Amino acid sequence: MSKNKNDAAVMAQFEENAKRPFGLRDKIGYAAGDFANDLTFVIAALFMMKFYTDIMGVSAALVGTLMMAAKVVDAFTDVAMGQVVDRSGYTAKGKFAPWVRRFAGPVAVASFLIFAPYFADKPMGFKVFWMFFTYILWGSVCYTGVNIPYGSMASAMSDKPEERAMLSNWRTIGATVAQIVIVVILPMVVYTTDAEGHQVLSGSKTMLASGVCSILAVLVYLICYHLSTERVKMEAPEEKKNVFELFGVLFTNRAFVGIVVSALVFLLVQMTLSGMNNYIYPNYFNSAKALSMSGLLGCGVVLVMSTFVTKLAAKFGKKELAVVGAFIGAGSMFIAYFVHTTSVAVFIALYMLAYAGMSFFNIMCWAMIIDVIDDIEVKKNIRSDGTVYSVYSFARKLGQAAANGLTGLLLSIVGYSSATAFDPDVVNGIYDVTTLFPAIGFLVLAASLAFLYPLSKKAVQANVDAIAEKKAQ
Repeated sequence: MSKNKNDAAVMAQFEENAKRPFGLRDKIGYAAGDFANDLTFVIAALFMMKFYTDIMGVSAALVGTLMMAAKVVDAFTDVAMGQVVDRSGYTAKGKFAPWVRRFAGPVAVASFLIFAPYFADKPMGFKVFWMFFTYILWGSVCYTGVNIPYGSMASAMSDKPEERAMLSNWRTIGATVAQIVIVVILPMVVYTTDAEGHQVLSGSKTMLASGVCSILAVLVYLICYHLSTERVKMEAPEEKKNVFELFGVLFTNRAFVGIVVSALVFLLVQMTLSGMNNYIYPNYFNSAKALSMSGLLGCGVVLVMSTFVTKLAAKFGKKELAVVGAFIGAGSMFIAYFVHTTSVAVFIALYMLAYAGMSFFNIMCWAMIIDVIDDIEVKKNIRSDGTVYSVYSFARKLGQAAANGLTGLLLSIVGYSSATAFDPDVVNGIYDVTTLFPAIGFLVLAASLAFLYPLSKKAVQANVDAIAEKKAQ
């Protein structure tokens, strides 16, 4: 009886908290979550391969292959975390927010452990083990533990499509601010000039930068926890449905398959671009400052677009905007490939145009997955926000893993190593793969959104109306 009384008191407090109107507090809180996420995610995506190739002496192909292989573990941890979150009980703060606080510290520590220059003189076998172990600890365990509930939380903060679109927009803003810290500021800190005038990565400075970002991440996760308010009570999924049955439901839903394929392709394009940036600017253009400038301008493009993309999506539709953006990205990268410019200003201008096109999907994708969750509820009569988001998250990680593998493979194909890093043939090869492969990827993204993903503006509104009618009854 005491347990029932305690549960009733918790739910009463939750319902009281849920009365707080949706507003700027929620937007800032939710933005803070992805700000914290990217403080560890982006530093791994941007610097890990460069760190292990240049500082630790591991081949690019091996680094990329191991980073890709590590994501196989995510097939289990992401879905397991989704199930845990769906079946977890409520606290006064809700169902999802408590998990953000629980994993804030572990994900920060795991991220810091990745960059260990003091092991550079150890045997190759140990260095490969350390890279693999810390990458799994960070990405497959700790990052999964915080990111799955954080992403699922948007469904619980509001049931209104326009407010969910705002959360998706503000999430992108939070991530962009983190990218400004890492992509813009860190290259100015972690790169040094060697005796031959080349821009080279400093292992000790990279480790220090990782430590600062990890501490900051914990603080920002706590801001997310305290400012975000869950309002929509999520019913636990039917106990009779095991994970295999849920997979059957998800992968027979066209909208889910469409968003998964599109997200995978998008991440392949985005991460290949960001990964190659760490080679094209210091090696082809011999300018770490250009890497910072490119990052700053890219973040500026996203922030500017975030002021009007939500309104455009409300008028034309999320899918429709994303298709147009993919074609813009393809066009700009094809132009960059064919002109093969030696002007860093021209390259950055074309890169910014591609980034603008990519931003349409990047800003709206988090709202699109909630549209998919609604579509599954309407068509399959099931609602499992945590599980759906976890499988979607795994698909995104597959895209990231494939990008890591592709980046390592492409660098190996052009003959890159610490000894050949500035050879003319190698740096020209770096330019070619940095432009051509993303251009092709943009075209594939446009096709997947146009022909596979079915949720047009009209279809999304039909699902919203159907769910509203169901609740009314």
